[in-house]
Amino acid sequence: MLKIGLDLDIKGMAKAGDKYAQACLGEMYERGWGMDRYDTRAGVKWTRKAAEQGHSHAQYRLGYMYYFGYGVNKNKSTAVEWYRKAAEQGHAGALLESL
Repeated sequence: MLKIGLDLDIKGMAKAGDKYAQACLGEMYERGWGMDRYDTRAGVKWTRKAAEQGHSHAQYRLGYMYYFGYGVNKNKSTAVEWYRKAAEQGHAGALLESL
C-alpha cells in the first residue's frame, strides 16, 4: 500500500490503464514519494506507460530520463523524440528542451 495519506488506489488505477495515475505513480517511484525508497526502474516503467498514452508531462519526464540517463541508458536522440511529443501538446518545459 502506498503511504500518501489519500484514500485513492493510485496503483490499482495505474494498473487499470489510467494514464494520469500511471504518470503520478511513475513520479512517486522516481522520487520516493509515499514509498519506503525510490525505484527508478519502476518510475520509468509507469512513466513510459503514461507517455505512450499521450500524457504530455509523462512524455516530458521520459525525455528527461533519457537525456540524463536516469533509470535508462542515456540516449539524447530518444530524449528529443519524447520532448517533441510533449512539445506538440504544448508542454512548456518540453517546448524549451526541444529547441
